[in-house]
Amino acid sequence: MIELQNFTKHYRNKVAVDRLTLKIGPGEIFGFIGPNGAGKTTTIRFLATLIRATEGEGWVAGHNVRRDPLAVKRSLGYMPDSFGVYNGMRVKDFLEFFAAIHRLPATKRKKAIAEVTDRLELAPRWNDYVNYLSRGLKQRLCLAQALLHDPPVLILDEPASGLDPRARIQLKQLLGELRQRGKCILISSHILAELADCCTSIGIIEGGQLLISGPLEEVIKQVRPVRRVVIRFVDSVEKGLNVLRGIADVQTLEIQQNELHVALRAQDRDLAAIMKQLVTAGASICSFAEEEPSLEEVFLVATQSGKDGRIVDSVLADQEGRIPAWCDRRAPQNEQE
Repeated sequence: MIELQNFTKHYRNKVAVDRLTLKIGPGEIFGFIGPNGAGKTTTIRFLATLIRATEGEGWVAGHNVRRDPLAVKRSLGYMPDSFGVYNGMRVKDFLEFFAAIHRLPATKRKKAIAEVTDRLELAPRWNDYVNYLSRGLKQRLCLAQALLHDPPVLILDEPASGLDPRARIQLKQLLGELRQRGKCILISSHILAELADCCTSIGIIEGGQLLISGPLEEVIKQVRPVRRVVIRFVDSVEKGLNVLRGIADVQTLEIQQNELHVALRAQDRDLAAIMKQLVTAGASICSFAEEEPSLEEVFLVATQSGKDGRIVDSVLADQEGRIPAWCDRRAPQNEQE
């Protein structure tokens, strides 16, 4: 439902986005991640028909962004990162104004407004002036106008900015419901932990180039091909050590009291086999769990490159500056590079 082919945008002598190719399907929540100035907002503004491309094409719900911008706008719910409101306008007037812009029939307009205000808990603010709303309430109001016409595609730029914890939980629930209805959703956010909770796929962009993208689990495997497992024992770790030292795929092994922290290249069936070996050897296992990398960790590793093409994350290095084995890999190559 969202597709980009070699999208490029120049601002004078600066390349804001360079040959970005991307495809996001229905029922997908795509987290668009990158530092400030990476090209996220430029890409989003192009998809929202607000700027022209220097090169390349884009499609939203099958409509060409450059050739059919009106059809794109009808198919798109857009929530910008900075949102202006009209002084002297009440919440109800604001939503009625946007319902008219989206050309909702009068018979459906009242119902559509009632649904979004109830879902986003804006009904108690019905008669409040929009310019006096808090930042969080303005964010909710902006999201409400993006949902009014029930578009198949949503583009949300920093949607959780200014929201309190309860509102953020509600936002994630809403996104899950929209995904179940087959909506295609692109989210740009700096709150990486929240993206990890709701996104089905991610793309990491830096310097205008897409470094890596795909389903979240696949991206994690690409960035961190070595799995880390924590095995906790009831008493001694010696029997566990004897088993693990004989496994060729184990790369690092660390003892912490009654725990073993293991880094190894393994599939699920390999981990199951290791557990069976430990039990057969008489090791008293209390727990056997894989450490899942956080999205912050994935982002740092994907965007920080050291010498000789190694991905290096100084945050993850030990006190002597040594990089964990799973960081020692070639940087993922972008197909467009």
